Parts: sequence; C-alpha cells; structure tokens
Amino acid sequence: MTVSFAELQQRSDQVFTESCPTRVVLDHVMSKWGVLVLLALTDGTARWGELRRAVAGISEKMLASTLRTLEADGIVRRTAYPEVPPRVEYALTPLGDDLLERMMPLMQWIAENADGIVEQRARPLA
Repeated sequence: MTVSFAELQQRSDQVFTESCPTRVVLDHVMSKWGVLVLLALTDGTARWGELRRAVAGISEKMLASTLRTLEADGIVRRTAYPEVPPRVEYALTPLGDDLLERMMPLMQWIAENADGIVEQRARPLA
C-alpha cells in the first residue's frame, strides 16, 4: 500500500515540516553512513572492526558518531561484555529490524539502478 505525500500531510499538517521529528529521523537513518551501517547489521550482530570493514571508507569518528546516534534512537543495540579485552557488539533492535524490512526494497532498487543513473548523469545534456 503506497501512501502519497498529500495523504501523509492530511494525517498531520506538521509531517515533514521544518520542526517535525520526521526530519530528525530522516537525517539519522537516511544519511549515507546511517544507511550503510544499518545495511551492515542486516546479517546479524557485528563487532566494531567488522562494521568498519563492512562500511568501507567510514572513519572511526564517523562510525562512532553514527552508532551512538542510531543507538540513542533505539534502532541499534550496543552490548558491552565485561571481558578482557573488552568486547562490544552491535545489533538491530526490533525497531531497527522493522525499519530495515521497509528500507530493503529501496536499497535493492538503488543497487539495481545505480549504474544506469550514474551513466545518465555522465552524458552531456542535449
């Protein structure tokens, strides 16, 4: 069932406005690094180093910031084990699983169409 933007606005005249919480959530989960970290967690629990390798190009600072944000939003769960050396694992929460179930069709569409879109942009305008 697809809902139009107008239908969303009819439900609440504040949805997606500048002061709406939807803008905050969109920024967190749809940022380049947010999406890639979430995708990396679709295969299950991962440790820091595994996430760093899975999300090629992300800096340690950005990975830490992204994980903190997604954890604060209740989308990612961080579990620290009192071991030596310390072990920390990250996983999607039930809310994160629900989000990814909805995001995966979009990610699949992007994967299938990205090459063509990038090629289109490289063509000179007529």
